[in-house]
Amino acid sequence: MNSKQLTQHLNNGVESIIEKIIKGSIFNLKEMLFLSKIKTSFEKAMEKRLESEKQGIHIPPFLISSITQNCNLFCKGCYARANKTCDNAGTKTLLTDAEWGVIFGQAACHGVSFILLAGGEPLLRRDVLLCAADTKDIIFPIITNGTLIDNEYIKLFDNSRNLIPIISIEGGLESTDNRRGEGTYHILTSAIEAMKKRKILYGVSVTVSKENFEEVTSKPFAENLYMLGCKVVLFIEYVPMDNSTREIALDDHDRENLDTKKTELGNLYKKILFISFPGDEKYMGGCLAAGRGFFHINADGAVEPCPFSPYSDVNIKDGGLIGALNSPLFKKIMGNNILAAEHTGGCTLFAQEEKVKELISNKS
Repeated sequence: MNSKQLTQHLNNGVESIIEKIIKGSIFNLKEMLFLSKIKTSFEKAMEKRLESEKQGIHIPPFLISSITQNCNLFCKGCYARANKTCDNAGTKTLLTDAEWGVIFGQAACHGVSFILLAGGEPLLRRDVLLCAADTKDIIFPIITNGTLIDNEYIKLFDNSRNLIPIISIEGGLESTDNRRGEGTYHILTSAIEAMKKRKILYGVSVTVSKENFEEVTSKPFAENLYMLGCKVVLFIEYVPMDNSTREIALDDHDRENLDTKKTELGNLYKKILFISFPGDEKYMGGCLAAGRGFFHINADGAVEPCPFSPYSDVNIKDGGLIGALNSPLFKKIMGNNILAAEHTGGCTLFAQEEKVKELISNKS
């Protein structure tokens, strides 16, 4: 799949996501008004990306931004803590809200449609979320542990429909509390009930491993989310912290099974959008990281291929969005065909970590 074909494929994917969310929100007047406006914005963004493609500039429709390195939880098996990208000691100089505001503005100008906000725990950076709320042409899914959703955040989500909270859960009560701490599931369901009452569009993020696969892809699990008013389920393949947990990562058979389960659940619960990440990499010619479909901006502005490949040779503050896309590391990764490599463990670049290290150490 060449760059032009990829842009069109990603454009189609963005359009499909919005159409599915619209169908699921048909009886929510406030949501429908927002979605009708954002659909027009997205159509303009698609045109911008296609025009940039003609000029030899590939603009991905998605960005991932880790807006803080801090978190209020200490979940078992946290990849971000294992690789030190989540560090409450405050070892990095974080981008300010104004700097993030500039990045969001540049992204909107160039045709980016979605910026996924992560961390750490992004709800610790309310200042940045307010900047995101003001960037009306972009949808900001917020990957949050959900424990900080209070009345003030409920009001913000209600008034700023381009902010979509995506709450991380591991399955039911036992699975979630086992990993995230006793009482966490109750806190999350209370927040979910409050958002349902206000008809706020929200979703959940589930890290899928061999350990919880059957539970989180089951009909009872999806039925419970449906009854709670969930509109998006994001299945994220587990990426091992190190080789000791590699055996619980999904293999090719599991990925095929996940795709089948996702389709079956989508047919049963048509008001819920089921998405898997990284998804069907083979069909798309490999992983979408390093600017093909997205890239990652760390809390201090370091531009990385993806959150699971935390290596950088460019800072967003130095060259803006276009400078980030011109990262020599990104070009080396794509030039060496690393993104199409076979892998196990949910992430191509994680499996190719030594090659990525070698590329970034090679200055030529």
